[in-house]
Parts: sequence; structure tokens; C-alpha cells
Amino acid sequence: MGSQLFSPITLAEIELRNRVIVAPMCQYSAEAGNATDWHLMHLGQFAVSGFGLIITEAVGVEMSGRISPGCLSLCTDEHEATLKRVVDFCHNFGNSRMGIQLAHAGRKASTDLPWLGGKPIASSDPRGWATEGPSAIPYAAEGWEEPAALDDAGLSRIKQAFVDATIRADRIGFDVAELHAAHGYLLHQFLSPLSNLRNDQYGGSLEDRMRYPLEIFDAVRAVWPKHKALGVRFSATDWVERSSWDLSESTQFAAALKARGCDFIDVSSGGNSAEQQIDVGPGYQTGFAADIKRATGLPTMAVGQITEPKQAEAILRSGQADMIAIARGALYNPRWAWHAAEALNADAAYAPQYMRTNRALRGLPIPGNPPVATK
Repeated sequence: MGSQLFSPITLAEIELRNRVIVAPMCQYSAEAGNATDWHLMHLGQFAVSGFGLIITEAVGVEMSGRISPGCLSLCTDEHEATLKRVVDFCHNFGNSRMGIQLAHAGRKASTDLPWLGGKPIASSDPRGWATEGPSAIPYAAEGWEEPAALDDAGLSRIKQAFVDATIRADRIGFDVAELHAAHGYLLHQFLSPLSNLRNDQYGGSLEDRMRYPLEIFDAVRAVWPKHKALGVRFSATDWVERSSWDLSESTQFAAALKARGCDFIDVSSGGNSAEQQIDVGPGYQTGFAADIKRATGLPTMAVGQITEPKQAEAILRSGQADMIAIARGALYNPRWAWHAAEALNADAAYAPQYMRTNRALRGLPIPGNPPVATK
């Protein structure tokens, strides 16, 4: 029996050649929201290394929606042009499908780069900005400013920003779009009763807490081409013992997304409260993906300390998920897909420039790379 990890899967009308996904990973290397040579190198190395799908880091739909001053944004023509340069390279020289994660950081915006401490940057600092959220509740007491509670005008502005960024992402040539509703960022903030204390139509009951994220999804679905895949990443649980976002609520959210035309769910967890107590270990989130998949039938993507090829293969064969997202493992080993294919006796595409590697590369060279020299 052939490898499940290296079998194709179709999302909407987009076929992934295998089920090894490069998960979104912030690089904190943008300039005023623009992609740089770092992004060209970072994403380009994966595109020539046999992955089925590469998803960008979280891309802020407006500048104030960025996590940090070093994060990507997609709200100007310059942002679009610099990101298109990266995606064009990946399409021209690789054979991975390209995905974008559209996001708004909400109350967790305006934070410093990790290697500079990662602390919140005050709105009075020239590098910082004021933050917004569903309610005027900071992420944590120490160092975090109180965000402004979004009013109707703010909600409409951000919804339109998601729509505008989606249109730009389609023009750039992305094959897959993923809305970021995980890790304590804006859409997650609306979902969780820890961060959403509104008493209007967007807060209170589960139905009302889901309302704004579902409105965002509907608005994006309306402008994202039907043949291209649209999914959502969400945290399955807040990992907080008191009343909070949990697996039961996330399952109902997934069902509502499915009814609206969602093509896949990327299942993560945590990130919305400093109180979280996460039971971390190898594959610690795969059980959440399995429950979502079983309850809804939606294709699911598992992520979180999945590091070994046989571990990834076992997750798929046992029906816990349909795709495996590799994050830190891909940073450590950009050729993870090649090495996994070798371990599982499977094929993975490779760049012909690398065909003389000392290790056996099974599969076909990526067609069209390099372009044929004319003289």
C-alpha cells in the first residue's frame, strides 16, 4: 500500500500533489508590510523541496492588524507587488500550491520582534499603534494596553479590509486562502467568552460570538473564486479551565463554516489567554483534528509537534486528519518532504538543479524549472 502522506488531495478544485503542508510561520522580516528578499528565500526554498502546499505567515489585512512592525500586510499596491514577486517565483520554479493566511491581530497587535523580547509596544512609541478588539480587555495585565472596543464602523472597516485583501490575494495568484481565527487574534477574540464580553449581537451566546467571524467568512467566500480552496485555522480550545472556548464550541463553529462553503479546517489550539495551561507533547493537537473531522466530515489539517515521517503517516492512516502541517520541523529541515518520501518509499518532486544530490531523489523533476536556455 502506498504512502497516504504522499497521495494527492483535492480542496475545492485545487489538487495538492501530496499532504505535506508548510504551516504559517511568522518571519518578522517585512518592511512596512512589504515582502522582502527574506520571504523570497524562505518560501522559495520550500517550493523547490516537494511540499504539497505552502501557506504564508499571517498577513495583516490592514496595517493595524499586523502582529508586529515586521509582519506582512496586504492593503496597498506595493504590498501586493512585493508579495506577487515571491509567489511568482514559487510558481515558476516550484510545484507546490501557494496559500495565504489572512489575519487581523486585534488586541494582540503592536508587539515587538521575538529576538527583541516580543513584548507589547506602547501606542505612544513611534514603532507601535493603538489596538482594537471585541471588548476593552487587554490580553494580559502586565504591559498590555487596553484595546478599544470595536464599534459598528470599526467592524465594517475590518470586514472590508478582509474583502480587499482577498481580492488582492486572488490577483497575486494564490491557490488557497486561510482565515486566521486561532491563537488569540481578532476572530478568535470574538469567539471566546474570555475576550468577548459584548452585550450586542456579537457577544454573549455561542451563536452571537460566532456571528462576526462568520460574517467575515461569508464576505471573503463571496469574492474568493469558487474553484480555489478557502479554509479556516482556529484554536480548538483556549486551554483554560474556567468557562472559555472549547472543543464543543469549536466543533459547532466548524459545522457552521461547512454550511457556508468552507473547504478545510486547520486545527490548532490556545493563544487567547495568559491563563492557558497547555498539555504539550508529540502530536498533542491531533485529537482535536480527529474530533472535528469525525463530527463534520470536513478535511482537516493537523499541526503541532509532528516531526517524524512515520508519525505523520500514522496520523493519516488512523483517520485523525487529512493533511499534516509542518512548522518548526520545516524551519529546521527545509527538505523535510524529500526525507519523508525517502523514509516512506514514496515520490516527491525536486528541482533538477539538485538532481545530483548524494541522496536518492525519487519522483520527477519539477517541469519548467529551470527555463530552457535559448542561446
